[in-house]
Amino acid sequence: MAGERDPGTPAPPAPPPGPGETLALVREQLKSCYDPEIPVDIVDLGLVYETRADPLPEGGLRVTIRMTLTSPGCPLAPVLEAEIRRKVLAVPGVRECAVEFVWDPPWDPSRMSEAARLRLGFL
Repeated sequence: MAGERDPGTPAPPAPPPGPGETLALVREQLKSCYDPEIPVDIVDLGLVYETRADPLPEGGLRVTIRMTLTSPGCPLAPVLEAEIRRKVLAVPGVRECAVEFVWDPPWDPSRMSEAARLRLGFL
């Protein structure tokens, strides 16, 4: 019949997700990244302040993550940054990833999710 694909022909690749879908996938990846000193993911700790996905002229997206750390002197910041970049670059359609550490506003325990506060005994 007209319009049917030959069973021997592979299906065309799915289009890459749009920025909104990409940000949801990025958030999932960020929830698998843990502060090196605290057994809670960086999203539930409230370390991630902003995620943004911007289209690149050559196609794909550049994801920018603005976040902080529980301590400005964290010696494992480069390790955490590398893990974040690796996981975010694995998201379909993401071609670039920038992690920006910011210190304003400073992090404090009130930024944690209820689940994180419960896990760490803050409730």
